[in-house]
Amino acid sequence: QVQLVESGGGLVQPGGSLRLSCAASGNIFNINIMGWYRQAPGKQRELVATITSGGSTNYADSLKGRFTISRDNAKNTVYLQMNGLKPEDTAVYYCKVYGRYYSGSYSIGALDAWGQGTLVTVSS
Repeated sequence: QVQLVESGGGLVQPGGSLRLSCAASGNIFNINIMGWYRQAPGKQRELVATITSGGSTNYADSLKGRFTISRDNAKNTVYLQMNGLKPEDTAVYYCKVYGRYYSGSYSIGALDAWGQGTLVTVSS
């Protein structure tokens, strides 16, 4: 199938920066949209940002200017550069991909997958 491996989370002081990565591998046909979501303790999962294979981006309004999403199509990898981090950015960050994958010798299925999540903690 398809696997998503996230990395880059950790503990950072307020005002600091982190860069998250999410690499997709497996029987990938194509990946149309890659994105990041986050879930803070006691809250619902929310959109952070998405990016299409053509490079079009979409951000949560509250995060514009601090977070930047990018991707390397050749590596099936999406990145999230987070600057000016605040304690309220503390959450588990999840990678999300939409596309298609090889589901059999002659078949292609819809790809809709989540990463395992990486914890970002912003604290002094």
